Amino acid sequence: MYDSSLKYKWDNKNVLDYAVKEADAKAREEERLKASEEKKDIAREMKKDGLPISQISKFTKLPIEDIENL
Repeated sequence: MYDSSLKYKWDNKNVLDYAVKEADAKAREEERLKASEEKKDIAREMKKDGLPISQISKFTKLPIEDIENL
């Protein structure tokens, strides 16, 4: 009786831990994508203002090829 109760408790904890881990991973991925889009928006503005692509790449850490395609 005690063993099954303990197993049930562990199973619930594992399910909860997994859900928290998955939610955290999803949140990190969403933040990474948001940061990437913000970098591209900044690079677009810099390019529109006539800054050299090499300088845009230096400041945004985006590859030159990506900046040329914006």
